[in-house]
Amino acid sequence: SSPTMSPHCADETKYGVVDAVVKHFQDAQAKGAPVAGQNIRDIVTVNGVRVTVQDGTWGLVRASSNKPELVVVVESPVSEARMHDMFKAVDAVLRTHPEVGAYNQTI
Repeated sequence: SSPTMSPHCADETKYGVVDAVVKHFQDAQAKGAPVAGQNIRDIVTVNGVRVTVQDGTWGLVRASSNKPELVVVVESPVSEARMHDMFKAVDAVLRTHPEVGAYNQTI
């Protein structure tokens, strides 16, 4: 799994960004649109969004509870390459929100 990656996002906007990311992945699932090259198997929307694709690779985005940041974690039981694919997919969604800044670290 990846380290916890935290892009800057102001406290007053981070929850709205997370809501938009949740909606993005829910819409993708409803349309049958692939994420990281695969169909979405499951979406959990407790405290953010965790999207899991068919091979078990998943990505998580949530708002930090105590810092002006988002929290991003990705994992794949298949390979490191699939983990990177998921990070690219999640990051592409985050990059559509100009209020999301630089990461403290990435994979």
